Amino acid sequence: MAHYGKESKLSPAKVLEKAVEFFGPGGLGLEVKEKGGGCASFEGGGGHVFIEVCEKGKGADVDLETREWDYQVKQFMNKI
Repeated sequence: MAHYGKESKLSPAKVLEKAVEFFGPGGLGLEVKEKGGGCASFEGGGGHVFIEVCEKGKGADVDLETREWDYQVKQFMNKI
């Protein structure tokens, strides 16, 4: 399991919206297991992605945890 952190200029809500677009059914095809309360989780392909977002100034602090989706998580971090 790997953990990553990133500061984003996007709002927490926008980060979660982009996460669903990127990892969810319309993107990589992972199943959205949870979304709300500042976090989202996705499962599929023998692994998972969990994202927790907290407001920070005009942007957000983003914490990501993954198993089997490291490369894609790094791609997502570059997009936000």
